[in-house]
Amino acid sequence: MNPEATESHPVFCTIVPPHVLDTLSQLEDENRSQRALRTLEHDALQRTRRRITTVRGLGAPTGTASDKPNRTIYDAKHQETLPGKKVHSEDDKPSKDASVNRAHAGLGATFELYLKVYGRHSIDDAGLPLNATVHYGENYDNAFWDGQRMVFGDGDNDLFLDFTIPVDVIGHELTHGVTQHTANLDYFGQSGALNESMSDVFGALIKQYALGQNAAQADWLIGAGLLGPNVTGEALRSMKAPGTAYDDDVLGKDPQPATMDDYVKTSRDNGGVHINSGIPNHAFYLLATALGGNAWERAGQIWYATLTGGELDKDAQFDDFARLTVATARTKYGEGDVLQALLKAWSQVGVPAT
Repeated sequence: MNPEATESHPVFCTIVPPHVLDTLSQLEDENRSQRALRTLEHDALQRTRRRITTVRGLGAPTGTASDKPNRTIYDAKHQETLPGKKVHSEDDKPSKDASVNRAHAGLGATFELYLKVYGRHSIDDAGLPLNATVHYGENYDNAFWDGQRMVFGDGDNDLFLDFTIPVDVIGHELTHGVTQHTANLDYFGQSGALNESMSDVFGALIKQYALGQNAAQADWLIGAGLLGPNVTGEALRSMKAPGTAYDDDVLGKDPQPATMDDYVKTSRDNGGVHINSGIPNHAFYLLATALGGNAWERAGQIWYATLTGGELDKDAQFDDFARLTVATARTKYGEGDVLQALLKAWSQVGVPAT
């Protein structure tokens, strides 16, 4: 394990990846291209401003964290000043603003999965308050975790809808906080794709847990319900069939590979972190569906224990992670069916696990 306990480096993730916005920014349709350019410029500025403090190697939290979330929602009122005006606290009655209510519920669904299934008290395992800002910017086509809070744009109601709609988007972004407080995976290349994949995996599990869906019932889509009425597609990504989430004249075609045979080598998007994450995503899907039942149980326990166990180096590659999941599975479940299903899943996506 890397001996460095703390280090700061830029990690700024948005749920709509840069390659999608790049495509949109080159459209002849000036309204759409300008919206995409504004979003890209905003996100680039955030990347230079935000420095998420890394906290690798934290000891056990002192004191007893509450088993209840502590959520606060702010309204940016279409400005780009954070956090905005406080509009909802933990014990307030439901708001008349649907975005506020969805953000509150999504933060709660994330808190509940991590607590009830993995015994984790909020993002940092020490009861970190969960804050979110809604109605951020004008037609802002993204959502992000900035190290302190979730921030949601309203979308443009053309290509993207309100970013509070999919609960897995909320779970995805908050899981970047969990990764930040545990393995702290470098946000570049394969370690960055693993960082993104962790967020997709647990975002999907948060949705499944909230809906009471087992692995067979789940759609395994990330961002279903987010694409606007003029887009041909189901979601931003598919864990079941990477590369099939959308195929649209405007957005382009989903570029995610499902196996190492189609691994994308690129210098863009921090070395393709939002693209090549399809490979470990697909491995998790294959394992979860092979095992059956609830994906947050055996498959999720292996992924969570590997992420948080202290052995995963911040610059881990796919095969490093795969080998650690095998060690985790062997420790937790022995040499039987779970281990064999895991080995098969990694083999199917072309990642060596032994």
